Amino acid sequence: MVSVPILEMKNINKSFSSVKVLNDVQLSIQPGEVHALMGENGAGKSTLMNILMGVHSADSGEIYLDGAKIVNSNPKEAMAKGISMIHQELNPVLDMDVSENIFLGREIKKGTSGILSIVNKKQMRHETQKLFDAVGIDIQPSALMRDLSVAQSQLVEIIKAISISARIIIMDEPTSAITEKEVDILFEQIRKLRESGVAIIYISHKMEEIFSIADSITVLRDGQFVSSDNASNLNKDKLIKLMVGRELTEIFPKTEAEIGEVVMEVNNYSFKPKVRNVNFNLRRGEILGIAGLVGAGRSELVEALFGVHKSAEGSLFINGQDVKIRQTGDAIKNKIALITEDRKQTGLNLIASIEDNITIVSLDKLFPRGVINRHKEDEVVDKSIVKFGVKAASKKNKVQSLSGGNQQKVVIAKWLLTDPQIIIMDEPTRGIDVGAKRDIYLLIGELVKAGKSVLMISSEIQEVMGVADRILVMAEGRITGELERKDFSQEKIMHYASQFNRGKEDEETE
Repeated sequence: MVSVPILEMKNINKSFSSVKVLNDVQLSIQPGEVHALMGENGAGKSTLMNILMGVHSADSGEIYLDGAKIVNSNPKEAMAKGISMIHQELNPVLDMDVSENIFLGREIKKGTSGILSIVNKKQMRHETQKLFDAVGIDIQPSALMRDLSVAQSQLVEIIKAISISARIIIMDEPTSAITEKEVDILFEQIRKLRESGVAIIYISHKMEEIFSIADSITVLRDGQFVSSDNASNLNKDKLIKLMVGRELTEIFPKTEAEIGEVVMEVNNYSFKPKVRNVNFNLRRGEILGIAGLVGAGRSELVEALFGVHKSAEGSLFINGQDVKIRQTGDAIKNKIALITEDRKQTGLNLIASIEDNITIVSLDKLFPRGVINRHKEDEVVDKSIVKFGVKAASKKNKVQSLSGGNQQKVVIAKWLLTDPQIIIMDEPTRGIDVGAKRDIYLLIGELVKAGKSVLMISSEIQEVMGVADRILVMAEGRITGELERKDFSQEKIMHYASQFNRGKEDEETE
């Protein structure tokens, strides 16, 4: 006897302006099932889930919960029905503490009901600590959200969703910014939820995760339903073919570029306590990877090199010349670009148009007399949109309307318009599907073949090994290892990344 699905979405259609993003899409989830929802960026996954959560309304189609037709007009209605979502693009209330974010919209109160009741912060912090202790997470409930790392913010969102006691939890790229240890914690929670009958809709571009945790898989492509099957009936190659409509025989295409002279030399660079006495060089035509665990200081290092942290110390030589980078404008003048880890917070102006985001850093270069030529700007933007494959109805659309992958393409287009010689990429494929990842790897190859140099941070060991010519490994703000391509191995990288106590005696004497 086949059980009644806990959730069914039938013939869901949705258009934004003249662009149809969902066309007769269907989805069926059983109780206690981990159901992966797969597809390239722009396939319609997030739109479908936002319809389920009441963020968007479908143009047509039906949603059934336990066999009964429902309509969610807003996320509060969805949560009241036991549906919760961990969003790919984090949106915490930065000036509230962790416990206030966990209980946002369902605050624990004391006193009489109504206007005389007040929020019981002490109790919320106590309950948050209990939640963290239960899953082994070391975050202070009283910490402000703005003081947390991206990984810590991701963990808070995961715990928030679990704490609601939802019957259906949507997880949209939940591991995009957390360590392997934290992934293990998440998967253990997912297994417990599955045993208690909770259904998980799991969206991820990481194939290893999908085949590790999913019971079944539904694939969307270009807004249409393609396939739904048990995970045991699929493998990585079959799944990729379903997602992209073609076989991807080479996940990490490696471009062989001529590696030349040193273009950047970093000596004794520090931004204490996050970065300590870092030394390395970068050569023309080279892809230099930086690996390490969350909190190793990788992002802080490249931010310091780009002038984000004015208190950074050390020497920096560009093409043999001693340069002082005290602010980001100095880095841009020295032909350095930084594609940041968090495109939403630091990479884009979400309420501005695609066009304005692409040209904003290059206005002085494009229009040195200070007068913007709209015809020329249109030409430049149109070429960038075509070159980087940005999918949008119009370049006048707000960039917040794009999928995560298309937003990332806009960030890359913006910085490459400055014609940099050194491109720093901090997690450039975070939250991006396998097809779009390959496009970015090919682009990186084109950049180094043209004589540019790339410094790339990645938390995915397979990615950094697949793309880089050389890898630096960081732990606790220091470089603990350096590997040439012939010596790459996951075991060696993890060995260097785990050297947490190295240099402690030196620190005490500094």
